Amino acid sequence: MRRTLIVSACAAIAATSLHAQQQSGSALTAHQQLAREIYSELISINTVDSVGSVTKAAEAMAARFRAAGFADSDVKVLIPAGHPTKGNLVVRYHGTNPGSAKPLLLLAHLDVVAALRSDWPRDPFTLHEENGYFLGRGTSDDKAMASIFVANMIGWKQEGWRPQRDIVLALTADEESGDSDGARWLVQNHKNLIDAQFAINEGGGGALRGTGDDVHPLLQSIQAAEKVYVDFTITATNPGGHSSVPRPDNAIYELAGALQRIAHYTFPVELNATTRGFLEQTSKVESPDVGAAMRAVLANPNDSAAAALLSRNPGYNSMLRTTCVATRLAGGHAYNALPQSATANINCRMVPTTTLATVRSTLERVIADTGVKLSLTQKGGDGPQFPTTTPDVDPQLMRAVTEITHTMWGEIPVIPTMSTGATDSHWLREAGIRSYGVSGLFSLPGETNAHGRDEKLRVTSYYAGLAFLDQLARRLGGSVQP
Repeated sequence: MRRTLIVSACAAIAATSLHAQQQSGSALTAHQQLAREIYSELISINTVDSVGSVTKAAEAMAARFRAAGFADSDVKVLIPAGHPTKGNLVVRYHGTNPGSAKPLLLLAHLDVVAALRSDWPRDPFTLHEENGYFLGRGTSDDKAMASIFVANMIGWKQEGWRPQRDIVLALTADEESGDSDGARWLVQNHKNLIDAQFAINEGGGGALRGTGDDVHPLLQSIQAAEKVYVDFTITATNPGGHSSVPRPDNAIYELAGALQRIAHYTFPVELNATTRGFLEQTSKVESPDVGAAMRAVLANPNDSAAAALLSRNPGYNSMLRTTCVATRLAGGHAYNALPQSATANINCRMVPTTTLATVRSTLERVIADTGVKLSLTQKGGDGPQFPTTTPDVDPQLMRAVTEITHTMWGEIPVIPTMSTGATDSHWLREAGIRSYGVSGLFSLPGETNAHGRDEKLRVTSYYAGLAFLDQLARRLGGSVQP
């Protein structure tokens, strides 16, 4: 029996038993065991931008590909000049008829957000399996997909399966830091290696509903749009003085007042084609009150009662509108001196239909204090300028995702969505490569705690995602439309 059928059967069992106990190592298939080993190896390599090395992770995966029989010419670790820890891995799996269509690109990032050992109850750079979850930094963002892509490509080589078109894997640096040595650098310097008809990336996934043992799939999402990332700095200044002689104007208090006003402000609802479609389709499977609120907002985005009900869910709230939140704070220069300055970083995720100028002027109006200055945190330029949407979902991709989803999880809807966070897809879209977020990794809202302490992913979700992405790549790589 082909490995495809075995993996598919195991995934179906895992997908319909999301409440089951974690699988023991002895219960895993050889392919699942390979994926888990790769997952564990990637988690163990510290790829935090400031202290780790993405190059080390890229070289470790390159060694696995070479050991599996991939030619050296098809396995490239590409390191930007002057940035030795920012290596990117590009691997090409040759198809039988590469001229029939441009390649399929599989994209995942290897860098992760910082994780202090003192903040975590367990080592964040060791893969832990506890109570049905994988825990560790990067377990959900984004080393799950990275390890799955690596394991599946090695599995194809071992099996001897060949696609018609080439399939290219890119594992990159700098997604979390927003710097230019990852996907952006590859697009600008090595586009010929990663050029593709379309790309599969993070940003989409499956949503679960329920509690305890009663958890079931709600929907599968395909990321076709994303919000725009931008940071502002707000600064209050003052002549300062001796702390024994307080004065009525104080930079820290002035900054605190501005932050309070920002905290209490809510941007208006601003929908686009993707979020309208998401609300329309999701309203059919949501609870009656939430579904009714979605339909009401679609009919009238100014319906404050309906928007308020949806906004109780942090994910829906962020999807409805631009959000801005304080993320860093600094002030004063001595314990016994009045502060001469106080600053805060305001991180905004802008809906793709708004503009930087609009968001900036809104914040200035909300702050309402000429003593507090607002500036872009980014150095130079006027902020991000890039495509944040893909006009529509490729029909071949939509059909494949829908059919595989229905086979594995039943007749749940497959819905294009807008990510509330930013991904590397925008760099590809800017370069003319249509990019979609598709993972097949299911979780409850907020469950993975990506970027936070105890980041995690369901064990059953990981192995089901392994099978889903294997089948998806085979379908897209082997069933080439003329």
